[in-house]
Amino acid sequence: MPGWLTDPTLYVALVVVVVLAAAGLLIYRRLRRRHAFASPLERATFSTLHTVSLAAPALREGLSESSAQFAVPYLRTLLDTEALSMTAADCVPLAWDGNAEHHNLDVRFYAEKVMKTGRQQMASRKDIECGSDRCGVKGIVVVPLEVDGNVVGTLAAVSAETPGPVLLRASAEVARYISSQLELADLDDSRDRLNRAEVRALRAQISPHFIYNALNTVASFIRTDPERARELLMEFADFTRYSFRQAGEYTTLAEELKNIDRYLMLERARFGNRLAVKVQVAPEVLSVVLPFLALQPLVENAVRHGLAGKVEGGTVTLTAEDSASECLITVEDNGVGMDPQALREDNRDAHLSGAHVGLGNVDDRMRSAFGPDYGLVVETERGAGTKISLRVPKFRAGVRV
Repeated sequence: MPGWLTDPTLYVALVVVVVLAAAGLLIYRRLRRRHAFASPLERATFSTLHTVSLAAPALREGLSESSAQFAVPYLRTLLDTEALSMTAADCVPLAWDGNAEHHNLDVRFYAEKVMKTGRQQMASRKDIECGSDRCGVKGIVVVPLEVDGNVVGTLAAVSAETPGPVLLRASAEVARYISSQLELADLDDSRDRLNRAEVRALRAQISPHFIYNALNTVASFIRTDPERARELLMEFADFTRYSFRQAGEYTTLAEELKNIDRYLMLERARFGNRLAVKVQVAPEVLSVVLPFLALQPLVENAVRHGLAGKVEGGTVTLTAEDSASECLITVEDNGVGMDPQALREDNRDAHLSGAHVGLGNVDDRMRSAFGPDYGLVVETERGAGTKISLRVPKFRAGVRV
């Protein structure tokens, strides 16, 4: 036996090297199998998925000339046709990719049939007129594009082969994919419209209660303290300018806090020593993005429902803490509080009664922006005040100022 095998250290080292080499070879082979496409089917699947992903962003913007012109070349690659066209509801082509554009009128003719019937249409060579001897077109397949069950446009495949079951099925599947993207675009647009409507509704809820009281407060200082009245009027102007702005559905925590400070200055002028305010905000969360007017309604709720009905007044406490990947915000008052069951019932009819200004509105918009786990958490009891908490992610795709 060689002498080096009797040395335990050298022997163990040799075993380790062999094991590592074997493990490395195994990992290498697995990685090769993972990253290499072993069959034509795998390669074709990857190519199809890649092509679909390239067309998706434009289609998510909705059905338009620009989105169609961007997506149609990629979709034509999927169907491998002589040409591909996409039309809107008026049957005028939004985009045409490929040859044989002289068949434009044929495409429009069958697109109109699709719009009327909602069903796929097919034309063979004998059904279409062509004055070109060099034209290789042997058929056209036109399929509907649908959003929520309504036909909004068509996809037309101009084929150099007589249309058969394969092209019919493939065209229908591509049209179904386009329709799904258009429905997502419509959903995004509906959500944006809903968010804007909710902000308008929130403004309408806030303005009657607060503006009346703020102007009364300013008026009460005009004779006794004109300078104070002027200062409050300027704060009121800045508050309304921010609250009724038209730009964007999101804002930063820093901007929201500035507006809350204006609001509280006006309310302190109204309530005097009856209203105390404590604000504690971690500087690192000031840049967090949250829905526009997400906090002011909570503070107004604390003042209006928590302290206004308490003879001796009370304290409103606002905190914003850094909590790993989130910002934790609380608005708390030591006011009269209320029965939790009554609060739930009031919030169901808040859009009619104006009760609890904007709580349901803010809860809906938080969940819409960040997901179902990011609604308001309300803790209250009669005589025990109210505490409202919300969590805001420091980053969420699509949420930006």
